[in-house]
Amino acid sequence: MSLKPIGVIEIPGAAGSAFDHGIFDTTSRRVFIAHTAKSTVEVIDPDAERHIATLPGFPSVAGAVADDGEILVTNRGSASISWLNAGTLRTNSTLKTGARPNGAAIVKRLSLGIAACIGDEREAPSLQAFRLNDGQPAKLDLPGRPRWCVTDAAAERLFLCIREPSIILVASLPDLRPLAQWPLPSGGAHGLDIDYARGRLYAACDAGDLVEVDSNSGEVTNVWPIAGPPDVTFFNPATGRVHVAIGDPGLVETIDPKSGKTMRTVTGADAHTTVLVPPDRLYVISPAHGGVLVLADT
Repeated sequence: MSLKPIGVIEIPGAAGSAFDHGIFDTTSRRVFIAHTAKSTVEVIDPDAERHIATLPGFPSVAGAVADDGEILVTNRGSASISWLNAGTLRTNSTLKTGARPNGAAIVKRLSLGIAACIGDEREAPSLQAFRLNDGQPAKLDLPGRPRWCVTDAAAERLFLCIREPSIILVASLPDLRPLAQWPLPSGGAHGLDIDYARGRLYAACDAGDLVEVDSNSGEVTNVWPIAGPPDVTFFNPATGRVHVAIGDPGLVETIDPKSGKTMRTVTGADAHTTVLVPPDRLYVISPAHGGVLVLADT
């Protein structure tokens, strides 16, 4: 297995800058990237292989998620989430959240936006869900700092990484009723994705491990060492591989859970965030490359 470099898509102001989570929207066929240092959302057309827009007005934007033409971003600098139309690139609404919203999820059919808020010296960490059409909130207090989150295929459960204690917290949707806390054998649960077909969660941990967890029982089914503290983690259903971005020393760790084979692809310093563009492209947002380093997942 290999990740083959294809080229670079330039992003204005990307050199030496700072980015966070990005996402591919299947309906608009656009990539949306949180440009944290510039408080903007960068938009890429992967079919044309070019940057098409810079959207301003998202203070210290931390994450972006998509569902069927709708985008949700977390604005860490203004304690809010913004709901965007992926086609028009217009903001539908912005809703206040707890302090420092980080991980996010969106479920269009439920008109539901979710933000995992880190909190601050005045406010404890919390998980918050909003009906996007009217702003009606639900809230769950958290036992520690939240990282990334994903939903199950039916959007009935949310899985959230908590840094310390290092766990995957499970809550029901849309009411955020707590269901379980699954301890992980590695410290600092961080990046998270899910294989719907096999019912497996993949949690990349700061202590240097990728942990595979049964999404029904919470049983740990495998652990693989990785090269360093991770960030964004994607499972590619087309290849069955898990890709973990590691900003220091600047590489992508790729694991095939079925065979156990692993591979490391050198990217660039501080390239800690990626976007999976189905079926076979992995976008590595790399300040050293001045934009997106495009890799083929072959």
